[in-house]
Amino acid sequence: MNVHITRQPVFDIHKNLFAYQLLYNKTVACSPPDQSNDRITARLLSTSFLTEDIEKITGSKPCFINFTTNLLVKEIAQAFPKQKMIIDIPNISSPDPEVLAACYSLSQNGYILAIDDFVHSEEALPLVALVNIIKINWQRSTPEQIQQMRQQLAGLHLKYLAQNIEEHQEFEQAGRLGFNYFQGYFFARPEPLQLTEVAPSKANLLRLLAEVNSPNITTSRLEEIIATDVVLTFKLLRYINSAFFYLLKEVESVRQAITYLGEEKIQRFVTLVLISELAESKPRELMRLSIVRARFCELIAGQCPQDVSASELFLLGLFSLIDAIVDIPMVQAMEKLPLSGAIKDVLILGQGAYQPFLEIVAAYERGNWQRCLAAGKELEVDCTKLPRLYLEAIQFAGTIV
Repeated sequence: MNVHITRQPVFDIHKNLFAYQLLYNKTVACSPPDQSNDRITARLLSTSFLTEDIEKITGSKPCFINFTTNLLVKEIAQAFPKQKMIIDIPNISSPDPEVLAACYSLSQNGYILAIDDFVHSEEALPLVALVNIIKINWQRSTPEQIQQMRQQLAGLHLKYLAQNIEEHQEFEQAGRLGFNYFQGYFFARPEPLQLTEVAPSKANLLRLLAEVNSPNITTSRLEEIIATDVVLTFKLLRYINSAFFYLLKEVESVRQAITYLGEEKIQRFVTLVLISELAESKPRELMRLSIVRARFCELIAGQCPQDVSASELFLLGLFSLIDAIVDIPMVQAMEKLPLSGAIKDVLILGQGAYQPFLEIVAAYERGNWQRCLAAGKELEVDCTKLPRLYLEAIQFAGTIV
């Protein structure tokens, strides 16, 4: 059975990364339809903790993992480290004694428990009393319902997580209602500011970004840009001497680094650093997601039988969130950057030869498996390879951010 694993960030009220939600699904085209949720969860746990090493997927953060009631009763969760996992319990209107006993045991042993997609009922209160986090679907709840629910549970020491927060206004409203954690892609959208022009501090970075990605940029100019910037030089030498490259001898100068990496990879590296500086005031996850998208697009290009440019697709993924990074419309951002027409067609118009690549990446990160498979079919890509490519993209991003 092929299991697609993706992660979605969960933030605290300050937009700091708190945890990841692990989402998973069988490869629809390649798996028998009768696989149970128990088997899928067991495979997720095996892949995440045993085969891949959870650190590669979530770094130092814990992950929310959905458990079936059957796996809870069988005490499967206690075989995995409590520091790395938050146990998602399905919303049960009337939990039976076996489930309550299993959750009590987990709570006593220091595991963090959450109820997924919670809907209040009196019968569920014995279970609620054992958990730490209540997850509420923002899109299916009104503010009045949420306030009433919180009043009903006021005597319990609970944290509240708002699911499916897709806009900054929703994040702010949920914060005012007392939510502690927020899951969704609101952070990957431009914030609704009054300004229509780029802030001066970001304008210079954008101009440098445009120069670095100009077709007329020379190796000597790249070396000059890096050598006159202490931060760029430090990050370059740290990057090239990281375990990612397995070098036998340490690289000690910018010129050595350029010679080893080559012009294209140096150009890419400077682009990554400049975008990270543009995103300095944003959640780090925004930059991390941009890099995952970039590498994922590039790796998919390598699996595609069509004649496409992997380096162009890297830039497509990398710049796909530039509007959220600089808080201006995508059209305006594209006017300032010398990217190809093929990239701009996708980012501005949502069409063109490269559109399926961004479609497959965006669908995968959101766990929209049907859209992902449809885009993969259009590109003639073997979708059973996507989980491995996605994990490789995550690991690549970890060397940068």
